[in-house]
Amino acid sequence: MRRPDLCELRLTASQGRVGALLGDEVVYGEPGNLIFKPRDQWHTFWNAGDEPARILEIISPAGFERYFGELTEFTAAVRPTPNRSPGSRRGTASSSISRACPV
Repeated sequence: MRRPDLCELRLTASQGRVGALLGDEVVYGEPGNLIFKPRDQWHTFWNAGDEPARILEIISPAGFERYFGELTEFTAAVRPTPNRSPGSRRGTASSSISRACPV
């Protein structure tokens, strides 16, 4: 679960069924439905069906895309190489990933 304090999220399913826990409320969305996750509210979401689900999540204000760039760099730095054991690290990872929704 997470609680972003700087952004709002809107999620819509283009395929399948998605469940979301918004505070204490569980909601479900299917293609065409919109799930709104307001700022400062605990939430999580999951595939609530037996088939694959595809979603589009709109995050505002802009800036969250930097998180994905940092996450990519971070996971590349800690991903084991094929000739090393899973506990080995390719390098030392340092990242500024600390806020879920930077502005």
